[in-house]
Amino acid sequence: MSSPLLILEDETLLANELKRYFTRQDWDTRTANTLAEARAILLGDTFEPLVILADMSLPDGNALDLFEEVRGRGVPGEWILLTGYGGVTDSVRALRLGAYDFLEKPCPLDRLALVVGGAKRAALAQRRLYQEAHNQRRKYSPASYLGSSSVTAQTRALIERLAEVPFSALILGGETGTGKGLVARILHHGGPRAAGPMVEVNCAALPRELLESELFGHEAGAFTGAKGRHRGYLEQAHEGTLFLDEIGEMDLDLQAKLLAVLEDRQVRRLGGEKSIPVDLQLITASNRDLAEQVRTGEFRSDLYHRLSVFRLDLPPLRERLDDLPDLVPALVAENNAHSGRQVREIPDEVYARMRAYSWPGNVRELRNVVERAVLLATGEVFPLEWMQLGQGVAETPVSAGPGVEGDRLIIPLDGSLALEDMDRTIIQTALERSDRNVTAAARMLGTTRETLRYRVRKYGLKTSA
Repeated sequence: MSSPLLILEDETLLANELKRYFTRQDWDTRTANTLAEARAILLGDTFEPLVILADMSLPDGNALDLFEEVRGRGVPGEWILLTGYGGVTDSVRALRLGAYDFLEKPCPLDRLALVVGGAKRAALAQRRLYQEAHNQRRKYSPASYLGSSSVTAQTRALIERLAEVPFSALILGGETGTGKGLVARILHHGGPRAAGPMVEVNCAALPRELLESELFGHEAGAFTGAKGRHRGYLEQAHEGTLFLDEIGEMDLDLQAKLLAVLEDRQVRRLGGEKSIPVDLQLITASNRDLAEQVRTGEFRSDLYHRLSVFRLDLPPLRERLDDLPDLVPALVAENNAHSGRQVREIPDEVYARMRAYSWPGNVRELRNVVERAVLLATGEVFPLEWMQLGQGVAETPVSAGPGVEGDRLIIPLDGSLALEDMDRTIIQTALERSDRNVTAAARMLGTTRETLRYRVRKYGLKTSA
């Protein structure tokens, strides 16, 4: 298939010669003699050139003015500018506007063909990036935060409003599985930085040493095993968005370094001697209460206030059960497409059981339930028996929380209890079993008295002394 090329040249003989040459090179070539004619072609809907080969000086003006105009309107295509006299001012302006090349006339046809071929490859790559960004924008629009309940409508309106403003930092709160990752992608792909990269990092998934290297980058020889230079996530997110999930798990010293980057808009790699400018928007998320972590000294207050330019708390699924008729069919359709199943009917009893369940894992748990049921379905009906939410509505398992059976402490692992809550529960149970004697409780837990006292103060627990 021929690639479209626009030749903007007021010398008719040269324009015809270039057209014949590039047509033989399998280009779909059009010519224009004036800026007005080229403007009509570039801003119309019938011809979208990959490459624009333009003489600088034309009867009705400078081609750079048209270049700047169409760039401002987001018209794609790589520009190659030709001039009969080399001008430093024009060449600097052309490169500043993003011209692919700036050549002096006369230019040999074989050299010009090489430059045009390179511009074509660059234009195709740019077009693919543009199409991908367009697809991502459609996929992650505010409408992808599904639900028709009032609480969801309010949340979606806030998401839509936030996507319109160029914020520097934002905190997403909410329980695990409420869709913080989805909202972060909506805010990026629907916002002013959609054309830039989005880098996602789970702070809880990386050990402290690795997180520092991955976040800030490193130079060769910065530490044992650092054999080459590595651009960190902060650099990779330049002119885009960095999403730090579970930021509450980040060590205090790394929090201080992150704050310095946000304040100075510069990052220094480990082992590096110079600072590198970075321009990004930061979205952070945590299923823990960061304000409470600030109070207990587990999270820096200065970083918390720097991050909380905006804050958006996502509601748990149990508070938006009216959204089930929107969420379940969408998840069924998604899993049908992935697995080749044909589940089409969702019985009322399915919704009844779902409404009676507490959903400690929120939408993530719902997604897993639907995926399991679709994969194990044998027909078009959503299989009730594979929901595994209990034998009946009255017996639907609801997280009962921790409990004690004799000398055993039962801790639920269904997502209803955070790690910090488990820690508090264990210590509180040991204190109750030891008549709130810290020494006896420490012996029972196999730790030191000083360590236990620190945690007792941290959680505000009562002791006998």
